This record gives sequence, structure tokens and C-alpha cells, in this order.
Amino acid sequence: MKNPKRPSNSKIDKKKETLKAKTAKTKILLLEKLAQTPIVQIACRASGISRATYYRWKNEDGEFAELADKAIKAGSLLINDMAESQLINAIKNGNMTGIIFWLKNHHFAYSDKILHNHKHDHNFPDISPEQAKEVARALKLAGIKAIIKEDKKASKEFEESDSDDRKDDKESP
Repeated sequence: MKNPKRPSNSKIDKKKETLKAKTAKTKILLLEKLAQTPIVQIACRASGISRATYYRWKNEDGEFAELADKAIKAGSLLINDMAESQLINAIKNGNMTGIIFWLKNHHFAYSDKILHNHKHDHNFPDISPEQAKEVARALKLAGIKAIIKEDKKASKEFEESDSDDRKDDKESP
């Protein structure tokens, strides 16, 4: 005999489908809001969901995560365009702060930035096994053990250096 209080499977399936459709519409709305205002909290509030729901959707739905990232980037570009438009209007109205900002960031002669323009040569000579042990020991003392684990030769040198250090520690009073 069926329990009258318990809904049938078809009703449960219908509710699941309705919930899926509502979630899909809410995701679309949220993506639209992110493209207009790339601030998660504001877009979530405007879409009627919590930030926790947004981040859960991002973690569970890779396609949504990718679309959300694209929407945020598009929204950021829109805000940049709006800010530049306002800056240009301020410059046209004689706003000295806007004029100075523009010149410092768009004209080399007014820039406070120092141009650092040269090439680096990273062709290091081979080092001896003794030097490699010293480098490994120095990295260990500096707490950078994980970096040299990736390089098999350096890892071997590190292990030898580490065992030498343990011997030295036992011999010291």
C-alpha cells in the first residue's frame, strides 16, 4: 500500500527537473550580473544566491567555473572602459589630477618609473660535487629543501650533505 504523505517517484523527478531548470536560470542570471559588475558578492546578491552557493557551483561545475571567470574578466574590462571614459572627461574639464595621472602613465617624459632594460645571461658553469654539496647544505639551512628534490643530481647531493650533517651533529658535544 502506498503512503499518502510520501510523493510518488514521478513527482520527485518533476521537482528535481524544476530545481535543475531554476538553478540553470539562476546561473545564467549570475553570469550576466558578473559581466556587468565583476564583484562576486554584488552579483550573488543581485541574483538571489549566497556566495557559498556561487563557490560550490564553481567547484562542482567546471563549465560554470570557466564561464564565471570569463564573465568576471569581461566585467573588469567594462569597468576599465568606464573608468577611462570618466578620466578622459575629467581631463577635458581641466581636472589637474586626471591630467597628471594620464601623463605619468601614458607619456614617458612624465613617468616616475625607472626603465630597467638589459639582458640576463643564465648560462652557469658546471660546479664540482663539493660545491654542489655546499649549495645543497645552504638550501637546506635556508629551508628550500623541496626545490632540490625535483633535480635528481641535486637531490643526491642533498641527501649526502644531509647525512654528513647528521654525523656532524652526533659528533658535536
